[in-house]
Amino acid sequence: MPWTVAPEPPDSPAALALWRAYYTEVSDRWYLLHEGRRTDPDELEREIAARSGADLAPPRGLLLVARYGGEPAGSAGIRLSREDAAAELTRVFLYEGMRGRGGAALLVRAAEEAARERGARRMILDTRADLVEARALYTRLGYAETEPHNDDPYAEHWFARRLV
Repeated sequence: MPWTVAPEPPDSPAALALWRAYYTEVSDRWYLLHEGRRTDPDELEREIAARSGADLAPPRGLLLVARYGGEPAGSAGIRLSREDAAAELTRVFLYEGMRGRGGAALLVRAAEEAARERGARRMILDTRADLVEARALYTRLGYAETEPHNDDPYAEHWFARRLV
């Protein structure tokens, strides 16, 4: 089946479902690792609602949705920096059943191209130590680990890649 990747509003039904699945997975992974439990449902709902994705809307952002055989399968977002010609890669996610089919690399490359088209000269991102699959993906795609570029309390690894 073919993959397609296209921009989509962060509040579209597909984007909202992908955001919920992404946040649930990364939050549950963190709580299971650190506290031996899943995310409290009330906390999960608050956090999902608090991070609407409005920062991933044009002109300073973009959300890409990947579809596999026409069905939503994953997402990736970019936020453009105002200061240093960088774009931040965020919300790279594939539904579990879609993993291992090349969609993650396709999404990252599409995000890089979108950032390049908008004038970004480098892509930056952060991730956590327990998200080993993400770290392996970024390394495989040519991202190098860097010094921290933000103070996100959950960030443990920072990466960058030149786009030009």
